[in-house]
Amino acid sequence: MGRESFVEDTPDTQIKAPDCPDQMTPDPFSFTLSRTDGRARLGEFHTPHGVVHTPAFMPVGTQGAVKGTLFKDLEEAGAEIILGNTYHLHLRPGDELIGRFGGLHRFMGWDRPMLTDSGGYQVFSLAERRRITEDGAEFQSHIDGSTHHLTPESAVDIQARLGSDVAMVLDECLAYPVTREQATESMQRSVRWAARCRSRLETLRSAARPEVIVSNAGQAQFGIVQGGVFPDLRRESADATRAIGFEGYAIGGLSVGEPIEVMYDIVSETAQRLPDAQPRYLMGAGMPEDLVECVARGIDMFDCVLPTRNARNGQLFTSRGRLNIRNARYAADDGPPDPECGCYTCRRHSRAYLRHLHLSGEMTAAALNTLHNLTFYLDTMKRIREAIMFGTFDTFRQEFLRSVSRPAHGS
Repeated sequence: MGRESFVEDTPDTQIKAPDCPDQMTPDPFSFTLSRTDGRARLGEFHTPHGVVHTPAFMPVGTQGAVKGTLFKDLEEAGAEIILGNTYHLHLRPGDELIGRFGGLHRFMGWDRPMLTDSGGYQVFSLAERRRITEDGAEFQSHIDGSTHHLTPESAVDIQARLGSDVAMVLDECLAYPVTREQATESMQRSVRWAARCRSRLETLRSAARPEVIVSNAGQAQFGIVQGGVFPDLRRESADATRAIGFEGYAIGGLSVGEPIEVMYDIVSETAQRLPDAQPRYLMGAGMPEDLVECVARGIDMFDCVLPTRNARNGQLFTSRGRLNIRNARYAADDGPPDPECGCYTCRRHSRAYLRHLHLSGEMTAAALNTLHNLTFYLDTMKRIREAIMFGTFDTFRQEFLRSVSRPAHGS
């Protein structure tokens, strides 16, 4: 089993780069904050592939696809940006190949904005298969066991090939709980890695002929704040990450097992130390009530696998609470999953039919459930934006939390 680097010579291949590579006009990434309501923020950011209105939810496209959903359905549901998984795309089909196709947008056929993570969380989740050093992370592929080495510089190079509109720095994510000493060491390493990521991106930007394929000349880079559940470490990380200078900032290392109120407190305090004039992204936290509560604490962007994963397991998010479609009480229920939802699933199908599909193992069940859940999430963000616009966010927040905390009607 040999050691494989993330930065390697381009192998011979039958795939040729397009005659006209997907080099978008290198417009600078920009963010505009148009209104606030309490600490909730209404804004938009511009990318080479379009505008994203915030607060925004990003469906997760782990392997270049949002599971169980066609892109046309995502577009109709209102998705303005999706998230790609750097770790998985590097391992299969490979960022070198994707770069020769002109970048991930062209490879996938998605022409709206896209954010890619750095692969740090996936490396963290490998547990026994990885080793962290100051240089980076060494890990074994979950696919074939091959050894790989991920550094801050190679994480930047991979995302340059993928050509996302927003690239994340490499950070170290810890589980909960950890000691203060562990959190301090990890946080400080993440700051050093962030500086190396920024330096590498600036080198690629300034090079007349960069040594890697750059599929999106307008790519922005977000720094990540770490520090576990220790407020002073979070403050130190936020200040140090701001000092490096990024187009946006994320809060990482939460929703990993800590009590929900602890998460809210950390989000609240950390968000206040991030720049007003740049987007704030809470990574990986995403129950519907979490989105609303964290918007109230100043967050602009979210991602989470819950709407797609739970859909495949038969759980639907509705305006009246969560609904488990496997429940026997829905066997003859001719009502829609959510009477207040206008998605295709709710317009056309009953709970009884969805239950039948799910219990029969039909792949259509996952597709219909996923479409509904993503529509619910995206519609919730739209309603949040409207409430902030009209100065009624606090009222919306209270009514939403009362509604989604109840069991679904008829359950």
